[in-house]
Amino acid sequence: MSALVLALVAGGVVGLALGALGGGGSVLAVPALIYLLGFTPAAATTASLIVVTATSLTALYAHARAGKVRWKAGALFAAAGLLPAAAAGAVAARLPQPVLTCAFAVVAGFAAVRMLRSGRAGDGAGEEPGAAVVRPVKAAGTGAGLGALTGLIGVGGGFLVVPALVTVLAFEMQAAVGTSLLVVSANSLASLATRGATAHGLDWALIAPFAGAAILGGWDGRRLAAKVTGTLLRRIFAVLLLAVAAFMLVDALI
Repeated sequence: MSALVLALVAGGVVGLALGALGGGGSVLAVPALIYLLGFTPAAATTASLIVVTATSLTALYAHARAGKVRWKAGALFAAAGLLPAAAAGAVAARLPQPVLTCAFAVVAGFAAVRMLRSGRAGDGAGEEPGAAVVRPVKAAGTGAGLGALTGLIGVGGGFLVVPALVTVLAFEMQAAVGTSLLVVSANSLASLATRGATAHGLDWALIAPFAGAAILGGWDGRRLAAKVTGTLLRRIFAVLLLAVAAFMLVDALI
């Protein structure tokens, strides 16, 4: 199978995950870029941020039209994470590649376990939009921490933002998915701003079709999210994260 076909297939899967789950794009994009397309870990994390930024912005528009974005909480999360994301992105450029890979795997595994243990919290099938109470201190503190992780391990952070919105701010899953896309977009842009040097020499012939397929997949993912219950989405998300985390951790340690 040619690299172009692999890029298109992988991009479609990344977009589907991001559109349906509000995260998981980078956690899938990074291993796909490394193991399928031959990118180095440093190049893969930068390329994944480019792909996820483009995809999350288009998916955000679709979720906003459906009324599934909590703008106040999302803006607070995003604003708190901008500086930490930029600072951590500069530090990440100086860390050894195995360290970045292990950190990525550990954080993904932690997020998956947290979502599996959250039970039915945040499913919110009968909750009205806007019913969740925005707690500014918790939102800002959580947003700053997630921003730092975004910059450090080169992901948009949606796979952490979704469980944070569900468990910390008691959002129903659909609102958490939509709002996370706002945070993902802001954090990814902030992290990319510190990675300008690593953008040189990237294989744009693969990144462009990867991003295009991801954008199209994001629209399909949004429609999927409207048809599937929050509990099922959360379980799919968690199992996917655990599988990817285990594979990357084993690969980095062997």
